[in-house]
Formats: sequence, C-alpha cells, structure tokens
Amino acid sequence: MFPSRLQKEQLDFLCDAISVVGTREQAYRVLSDLCTIAEVESMSQRLVVARLLRTGATYQQIVKETGASSATISRVKRCLENGAGGYETILAALDERNDTSMHQEREER
Repeated sequence: MFPSRLQKEQLDFLCDAISVVGTREQAYRVLSDLCTIAEVESMSQRLVVARLLRTGATYQQIVKETGASSATISRVKRCLENGAGGYETILAALDERNDTSMHQEREER
C-alpha cells in the first residue's frame, strides 16, 4: 500500500468510495454531495493542467486555456515530477480508456 501522510481510516473510506464510482453521472452526484463547486472546479482544473503539462504545453498556454495561476501550474508540475504518481495514474488510465474507445469505434465501422 502507498504510504501517504494523508492516510487515516476515514480517508481510506473516502478512497474506497471514490474507487467504486462507475459512471460519469455517478461521479457528478458524489462530487456534488462531497465538495463545494469551487473545490470540484479546482480539482478539475489541476487535472487539466497536469494533462497539458504532460503534453508539453507552456505555462502561458496553460494559463490561457485553464485560467490557472502560475503557482497552481508549478505545484502540479512538482507533483508530476516528484509526487506520489497520482496524476500519472489517472491520466494513464484515461488515455487507456480513450484508446480502447477509439479502437472499438473503428472496429464497429
């Protein structure tokens, strides 16, 4: 198990709960109940920043596309380079899901 400074029984419960959400609609419902709109927007912004950094976008491009501050971009970049690997885990899983979806669409044609 990943040793996290955050790890506590209640956070284990939260992580387990998030990991069982199966659809986008269910995720919207969970996030709506758990977080404020600002918290959800902040998390989604960080994920987009991570995706853009991973593709080589510049800070200026990221600011223009997301409105993120340079401090947020810098923090996300540090996490990508020296963090726990969470951004990479989720971005890789999304890439794989998108690749699978595109492959299935091609097969259906």
